[in-house]
Amino acid sequence: MDYKTYIAERLPVGGISAEEIAEAITVPPDPTLGDLALPCFKFAKIMRKAPAAIAGELAAAYPTDGVVSSAVAVNGYLNFKINRTGLARETLSRILREGEKYGSSDLGAGKTVCIDYSSVNIAKPFHIGHLSTTVLGGALYRIFGFLGYHAVGINHLGDYGTQFGKLISAYKHWGNREDVEKGGIHAINELYVRFSREATEEMEKEAREYFRLIESGDREANELFEWFKSLTMEYVGKIYDRLHVTFDSYAGERFYIDKMQPVIDELKERGLLIESRGAQVVDLEPYGMSPFIVLRSDGASLYGTRDLAAAFYRKKTYDFDKCLYVVAYQQNLHFKQLFKVIELMGKDWAKDLVHVAYGMVSLEDGAMSTRQGNVVWLEDVISRCVEKAAAVLEEKNPDIENKAEVAEKVGVGAVIFGALYNSKIKDIVFSYDKALNFDGETSVYVQYTCARAKSVLTKARELGISPDITDAEPCEQESELLKALAEFPETVKAAAEKYEPSYVARFCVDTAQKFNKFYFGCKILQAEDDGIKKFRLALTEATLTTLTNGLMLLGIGVPEKM
Repeated sequence: MDYKTYIAERLPVGGISAEEIAEAITVPPDPTLGDLALPCFKFAKIMRKAPAAIAGELAAAYPTDGVVSSAVAVNGYLNFKINRTGLARETLSRILREGEKYGSSDLGAGKTVCIDYSSVNIAKPFHIGHLSTTVLGGALYRIFGFLGYHAVGINHLGDYGTQFGKLISAYKHWGNREDVEKGGIHAINELYVRFSREATEEMEKEAREYFRLIESGDREANELFEWFKSLTMEYVGKIYDRLHVTFDSYAGERFYIDKMQPVIDELKERGLLIESRGAQVVDLEPYGMSPFIVLRSDGASLYGTRDLAAAFYRKKTYDFDKCLYVVAYQQNLHFKQLFKVIELMGKDWAKDLVHVAYGMVSLEDGAMSTRQGNVVWLEDVISRCVEKAAAVLEEKNPDIENKAEVAEKVGVGAVIFGALYNSKIKDIVFSYDKALNFDGETSVYVQYTCARAKSVLTKARELGISPDITDAEPCEQESELLKALAEFPETVKAAAEKYEPSYVARFCVDTAQKFNKFYFGCKILQAEDDGIKKFRLALTEATLTTLTNGLMLLGIGVPEKM
């Protein structure tokens, strides 16, 4: 149940919608005051009364029932206490009834959201800088799908540009097929890095010619390009599988080459294209931005031109309600320019384009990536985290079954969670030790809590005891856990509205903490009363279900044992 909406719909506040009231309701810092509170200060001007007077009148008028046991005015706040027994029955019955669908909804039914994320470059390995866009986009894809939207995951491949001419030149000079087949994408990258370091002026000229040959349809040049692309997709596919990330479209920059001209023609027809130093640009100076270059002085397009074509294609193909671009904050200006150009073209759907910006990722030693070959490969970060997870598991539980499978779930989960736990815009310093801390704010802690809950439920089944929703009055620890579990559906909705999977990640840690307080503070299988025992088992199962759903949305699996 959404208790905020339930309360808001029963408050007689004239001139203010129930939705606005629900948004204003908060959780009091002191739980003894109540479970929820409505600050009445913002209503003083509209109602022309003091906040304390408003709170008093609303408290007297509120119809307490089986859900809300009391509404009390305190210093301009209206504090509500939820009926614990009613909360328990409502929350537990819903979770146990809905299972893996708990937290989902049909909020997005009939609506489409396109999500552009990961966007790998052909012939270049994943480095740690690709982590955020990949797992952030993957989480949003699952979250929107969970809420009933038709989510379209798009990997806007970087598969166009002069760098491919450089790569062919480097391969012709220094490479051979056997070495490249054996070394895969890393062998390709070494050739590219070598070109960057050693290329002569003649080789640069040669590279431009090879790129021209790719564009003109030359058979050999395109066969080499497609070979490099297939090696790249094979490589990244393995990483996507480990991170549980999927896509519906791999349409990259090259896909839009023949789709740019209609957009360029429309820009001309609308009088938006002007010449600047030989280039064709859209003047954005009146809007506080530099010009948006559509065609260079030599007539060549830029990635911004292809982004324009991509936006129009996506609107025509998917008729999206939202189109998200999960791209680092360094591209803030580019997307402001892109969206403004589309707005100036008279497209009302420009308002539905959203840049989901995120911060940078580095390791504790400060290592990130450069174009000179000094890189931290994402595959190495994942593998090292899995290895460390295996070592930690060996130390804590040397007899654990399926150790490799568990280590994979724990290690990969730690990498994903490390990128999603904090607000997306924050820069992240990834620490292996912190990410694998069983007692910290980590996925490992949440996974271990799930394993603990599974163990309790397994023992109960062996004893022939089944979870059941009884009329037991929840104690303090149980009540706090129930309130947390009840918030999951709203947390998922908020994560979608704010494009913040961190809401789900933090919910999982907070709920796991509350479950562990309940676990250590309340006897479950040792409870003397059978009704209480069954109720606590139901609460344990509900917690496991909710945490499993939350981790699933982030792309993290739950081991059977840890």
